[in-house]
Amino acid sequence: MKTFVEFGLEPKLLQAITELGFEEATPIQEKAVPLAMMGRDLIGQAQTGTGKTAAFGIPLISKIDPSEERVVALIMTPTRELAIQVAEEIGKLTRFKGVRSLPIYGGQDIGRQIRALKKHPQIIIGTPGRLLDHINRKTIRLNDVQTVVLDEADEMLDMGFMEDITSILSLVPEERQTMLFSATMPPNIQKLANQFLRDPEHVSVMPKQVSAPLIEQAYIEVPERVKFDALSRLLDMESPELAIVFGRTKRRVDELSEALQKRGYSADGLHGDLSQNQRDNVMRKFRDGSIDVLVATDVAARGLDVSGVTHVINFDLPQDPESYVHRIGRTGRAGKEGSAWSFVTPREIDHLNFIERVTRHRIPRKPMPTLADAIEGKQRIVAERMMEVLKDTDLNEYKGIAIQLLEQYDSVHLLSAAFKLLTGEKKDVQISLTPEDPIRVKRRKPDLRSSGRKLSAPYNRGGRQGGGDRRGGYGRDNRGGSGRDNRGGSRGDSRDRNGDRKPRRFNDEGRRQRDE
Repeated sequence: MKTFVEFGLEPKLLQAITELGFEEATPIQEKAVPLAMMGRDLIGQAQTGTGKTAAFGIPLISKIDPSEERVVALIMTPTRELAIQVAEEIGKLTRFKGVRSLPIYGGQDIGRQIRALKKHPQIIIGTPGRLLDHINRKTIRLNDVQTVVLDEADEMLDMGFMEDITSILSLVPEERQTMLFSATMPPNIQKLANQFLRDPEHVSVMPKQVSAPLIEQAYIEVPERVKFDALSRLLDMESPELAIVFGRTKRRVDELSEALQKRGYSADGLHGDLSQNQRDNVMRKFRDGSIDVLVATDVAARGLDVSGVTHVINFDLPQDPESYVHRIGRTGRAGKEGSAWSFVTPREIDHLNFIERVTRHRIPRKPMPTLADAIEGKQRIVAERMMEVLKDTDLNEYKGIAIQLLEQYDSVHLLSAAFKLLTGEKKDVQISLTPEDPIRVKRRKPDLRSSGRKLSAPYNRGGRQGGGDRRGGYGRDNRGGSGRDNRGGSRGDSRDRNGDRKPRRFNDEGRRQRDE
């Protein structure tokens, strides 16, 4: 593993990296940084949490003169959250060099952004829709851009940004350097690279198995009507520090988060109908531990990067294997272990098998936790916490009352009462959730017109142009910016809205099937 000193970085950039506590480069940084510093176009295939921001940020920053008063670097991200996170990382790296960067995204007052742009940032980090608005207003000019980065490009195309990306790249000088980073490489990503990258180097740190080795995966076969009881028992048995529970629809997220709260769990929901203030409030509570269960849709959870997530629970199976990989990748980060549980109804077993084939990972079946398992799990956690208090805390001020109680009651009864108090009793509230249709693999008869089997692109979820042919449902709001960037209005979150579109289903060869 190379150290950052070996890259020959300038002192101020190296100082920033050192103060962040980094000495050795991650695998993606070791492969990408030298090539990028040579000016090569680059395709980087790596999951979130592998250090890819620094992989493109370090060479990008090293080329910028702090005295410049022009936009010379452009980083595009799929979501507001990721734009903010990337901007924070870039800001840490530019701390001593004095290079200025600015995040641009929908949902924030555009006038405020225009005022910030007048301070002449050299690096713009933004979502495609809002970037286009500024370009059209001529508040951002791309004439002098030397480097373009497409971060999480597969997510951007999934969200239908192909047309926006194409429009933006066509306005950037052709002699630019372009770096594209993506967790997956579906055909539409290859098409984008062929169109806009020049003889790119391809670097990858993807494992042979798509899913992370530090994530323990399991599934529970459970009828739809029993899912919530299974979730309650699983949370009690596992007692996660931070857990993300995925639901398929906004309605599901609302009902599930409310049901968990009624049962006494510290939970909240995240989906595209929330305003920016609501989203920020939910994420702040999740990050600081005020809530320990976040219920979310796939679209709302894109770009989230929260450290310390110990459990991911697929209350509803995702539509496709790529979404499964993205979901469980929220845990098991930075060398820490994580757990990923999936609830599978009997009619969804074929779909689970499909996910296993594509991810090349067998997911073991586990029995549904019993009530006794849940109680035992809660008691175990309380016992562990009590032992920690015994080791690390001065208990002198409590010994007086303890002695008094021991004179009146025996120690076993006292400890039993303490356990009952500390484990708490969940409220016995009847819960009824609106059922969701199962995701089923529909098997087609063989195509007798051809002797061979033709495979279409399994997960090109937005069509050949990454969703461009479906953009009619995504209008621009009166603040400027595409609905997908403006999460508060959730105008463009149609894939996540109940009833707006039927779920997309795939057969076991990865082909789209017609709605039944």
